[in-house]
Amino acid sequence: MSVPPEDLPVTHHHDVYPAIDPIAHFQNQTYKGKVVLITGSSRGIGQEVALFYARAGATVVLVARQQSTLDAVRDVIVKEVPTATLASFVADVTKTTQVQAAVEGAVKKFGKLDIVLANAGTINEMKKPFTENDPDEWWNTIEVNVRGVYNVAHYALPHLDKTSGYFLITSSVAAQFRFPNSSAYQLSKHAVGRLNEFIKLEHPKVKTIAVHPGGIMTKLADLVPEIHQLLVDTLQLPAATILQLTSGKYDWFSGRFVSSNWDLGEVESQFKEKILAEDALVSRLAIPQA
Repeated sequence: MSVPPEDLPVTHHHDVYPAIDPIAHFQNQTYKGKVVLITGSSRGIGQEVALFYARAGATVVLVARQQSTLDAVRDVIVKEVPTATLASFVADVTKTTQVQAAVEGAVKKFGKLDIVLANAGTINEMKKPFTENDPDEWWNTIEVNVRGVYNVAHYALPHLDKTSGYFLITSSVAAQFRFPNSSAYQLSKHAVGRLNEFIKLEHPKVKTIAVHPGGIMTKLADLVPEIHQLLVDTLQLPAATILQLTSGKYDWFSGRFVSSNWDLGEVESQFKEKILAEDALVSRLAIPQA
């Protein structure tokens, strides 16, 4: 990337801020009539994003591996949004037939897809070099984080083409770094960033964005004590960011990496022209100048 995300000279936020304040979307029911499908929606970031879209009037399709956890999320959403229209499908994102059934089930029930968030993922412990880890556990991280996104994209993108919709990937700022003992996670997040770029090329009608959600103490992140001091952001930050990114105002980010910590208003006013001119916020080799 031409500008490392941690160095982008804009205000960095850890909670909802004015440029992404979701209150107007909630009050105006901005997403009424939109169908939103979210994988990994049984807890944490996925659950909060689902709640935000429901509060903004969207029809929300929840996808996760267990019906019991999906039912629990449904209860949370209905308690806050009694009029919410919801559906849930059990699917392991690494299983193509299960993902296909979930996507086609959502389209059959609601007629279309407007927004899809590929949020399901996993993280590996940062304790040993990859040659000292169980190779099957290492590969499982790749499988979930890469194939899990690919499977959702494979079946959802043809439907998003029809609505000129949005495809979002829960990425990570870790995609831009190389830390010892975290090769599986960082490699997988880097790979889905490149997949995001291919989606833009092959499905130009779809707005596609790889989003770093911030540093959040989720159940998965709790398994990696080495990063706990970095986990200072709220769940509401990525939820409000994603809501804003699919509002139509930031479609120029399509095919790029975006951090929820960046002040989007400042990025647009100060860097939009430069980002577009230099085709920045994508992965490429840095060539030294003569």
